[in-house]
Formats: sequence, structure tokens, C-alpha cells
Amino acid sequence: MKVKVISRNPDDYIRETKRDVHRVPRNYDPTLHPFEVCREYTQALNATKLERVFAKPFLASLDGHRDGVNCLAKHTKSLSTLLSGSCDGEVKVWNLTKRECVRTLQAHEGFVRGLVVRFCGTSFFSVGDDKTVKQWKMEAPGYGAEEEPLSTILGKTVFTGLDHHQTNGMFATCGQQVDIWDEQRSSPIRSFTWGVDSFSSVRFNPVETELLASCASDRSIVLYDMRESAPLKKVIMKMRSNTLCWNPMEAYYFTSSNEDYNLYTYDMRYLKEPVAVHMDHVSAVLDVDYSPTGREFVSASFDKTIRIFKKDQTHSREVYHTKRMQHVICVKWSADSKYVLSGSDEMNIRIWKANAAEKLGVMLHREKAAANYNQRLKEKFQHHPKIRRIAQHRHLPKSVYHEAKQQKIMRQASSRKERNVRKHSKPGSVPVLSEKQKHVVAEVK
Repeated sequence: MKVKVISRNPDDYIRETKRDVHRVPRNYDPTLHPFEVCREYTQALNATKLERVFAKPFLASLDGHRDGVNCLAKHTKSLSTLLSGSCDGEVKVWNLTKRECVRTLQAHEGFVRGLVVRFCGTSFFSVGDDKTVKQWKMEAPGYGAEEEPLSTILGKTVFTGLDHHQTNGMFATCGQQVDIWDEQRSSPIRSFTWGVDSFSSVRFNPVETELLASCASDRSIVLYDMRESAPLKKVIMKMRSNTLCWNPMEAYYFTSSNEDYNLYTYDMRYLKEPVAVHMDHVSAVLDVDYSPTGREFVSASFDKTIRIFKKDQTHSREVYHTKRMQHVICVKWSADSKYVLSGSDEMNIRIWKANAAEKLGVMLHREKAAANYNQRLKEKFQHHPKIRRIAQHRHLPKSVYHEAKQQKIMRQASSRKERNVRKHSKPGSVPVLSEKQKHVVAEVK
């Protein structure tokens, strides 16, 4: 005869110490959980609501400049160091951990147009309206010593942009032409022109380090190879691009910020039309910077807002603004991918969280597990109407809200007019253009 005995091992359910978590036996048999999806949906809805409740992106404001912040630069080796240049020629070095200015130097007369840290992190370069390029030591001088640049190069024209090579002692400037400089020489080793009177921005490719791109005043974006004697090709757009930024993970892709309120992501191998058009801003976009992961980028606009976009999505996933923040001139994404730094007209640098609802500081293992589980649930149910509405809703300043509404009406009117013209014209005489094709004039090689 078979006798069934109930066997209980205390090790299976009794805690070893008082600080341990109670062990709970669970049976994962799906037949015992008939309403699993319903419970998951409720949990996803609650997680989405809590995410909006805890979305407090603003962390700190760094004040100390006496004029608008015109440019920012990240340190290549230190996460906690930031450099900023203002419109009165002053450069400040900040310690982000302590949230204080550790060094101030009067670098130029007039605007500081560009700042970049050398790849080794021992020095940095600045350009300004006084037609000079100056190299400075990263360490502050000793007590009583004067601030003196390591080297000064006097140019023939005003420089408007600056970037440094990723691995070599070379840097690029732009103004009336794009110049490539060797740190040891006082004249450019190569100059590029293509019938353009001025350039506003120049950027080295972080992956294919010999490539660089610039934004020109004739509405074009020009690509160069340092090993060539002439530019490679350019794309001419309907309106002027202000700045551009290369994707740090995908060598061929770059995103440009444009005066027509949009951003455009291009594949440099195929410039006839952009890979993606990113809309949502209601005024000119002034700056753009990629996250180190290459999956997202942040944009700064004249409409007093900062927006975070996924690299392949048309609309932004996040918008940041404050009552005091004026026109945002420059923006950077920190090298640890957790923070966004913005410099604006009213002399302040602001630190924001890249994920508005993210909890900062040390998290327990169970907190991490719960956060990851909630994130997966939100992704699973993201297309349900109620969850989508809560997740996408953002409060906007009144001016931005009404301007966005106005632009939507104008876009609808324009497309309606185009449809009517096509309807009453000879078939094929009015071609159908996609949103990507509308903004590009030509590709020139």
C-alpha cells in the first residue's frame, strides 16, 4: 500500500535572518492564472501613470555667466567636467558633481564661437570673434600666476565653429572656409571652399575619423575627406542648416538642425532625401547632439524648449521647458548617457535627466527588477489607447501649444490646396512628393 506523506522542509520558507525577504511559493501553471493579461494591463496602466507622476527631469541650474551661453564642450576623459563659453568672451570650467564653477578665464573679445577638448583631455581649444584660435591648459595655473594660453593662432577672418580630430593632433575650423590645422603649425595644412561665403558649423566623424561635415550659409551641408584635396559632395536644402552631429555608433548617419523648425537625419551615401524628418519644434532648431548609444538625440530650439527624439521617429518622446528658460542656444548629452546639459540666452546652464522619471542613486536589486518588469509591461501594452494617451501627453507653454496648433492648420491647408491643384490639373503634371522629398533641392557631387 502506498502512503502519501506531507513533507515540509523549513529551509524552503523560513528566512535565514530578519533582514531577508519572506519566501513566497509560486505556481506558474497558466491554467491557475486565467486573468493574467487583465492583471498585466492594469499593472502597465498604473506603471504608466506613476511614470508621469514621478517625471521630474530638472536637476540643477549653473549660474555665473554674465552674458548668454553660446557654446558647451564635454571633457573627453572626465564625466564631471564641463566647459562653457559665453557671448562676452568668458570661458568657465564647471564641476558637475559639486555644481560649481572651478575656473573662469577671459578667453576672447566678443563672442566665444566654439569650444572643444583635445582627445587626451590635457588641453582645450577656443575660437572667438577676435579672429583667434587659442589653446589652453586644462589645469588651472598656480596661485598668483596669470591665465595665459599655450598657443594663439591669428586668422584672417572670424571663426564660427571648431572641432578636434578623435585621435590625432589636428583640428578643424570654419568661417569663410573650412580649414584643417596641425597643432604645431600656425597656418592651415588644408583649406576647403565650394563657392560659399560662410560656414556655421563643422564636425569630425567619430567613427570614420578622416571624414568631416559642415553647414554652409547657401543652405547646403558639405561633406569632406581630409585625404582629398576637394570636398566630396553636398546636399542643398530649402532652408539653412544651423548645426549637425554625427551618430557615434553608425558611421554613415548624421542629423542636422534646420531653420524650418525640423531636424533631418541623412545617410551620407545617399543624400537625395533624408532617412528621417523629425518635427515638433515651433521655431528654428539651433543645436543637436547624439547620446553615446546612438539611439537618441537631443535638440535645442529658439522656441525655448529642448526635445529628445528617437533616431528613427518623426515626433519627440520628451520635451523639457521652464518658465525662466529663454532661447536655448546649445545642448550636450553627457558621456554616461544619463543627463542632458543645455545653455540658454538668460546666462544659465541647466542639467536635466535624459529619462525624466528615472530614479537616481543606488537602487536595490528588487527595485531594479520591478523597474525592468514595469518597463516591459509598458512596451507590451504601449499601443492601447488609454496607455498611449497617458504616456504621450505633455504640458506645453501656452505660446508653444498655440503655435503648434497654428502650424498644424497651415500644414493641413497646404496639403488640401496641393490635392485640389492635382485634381484639376493634367494627370502627372503635379507630382506627389513625400515629406522627405519636399525639403531637399539637389545633391551635388
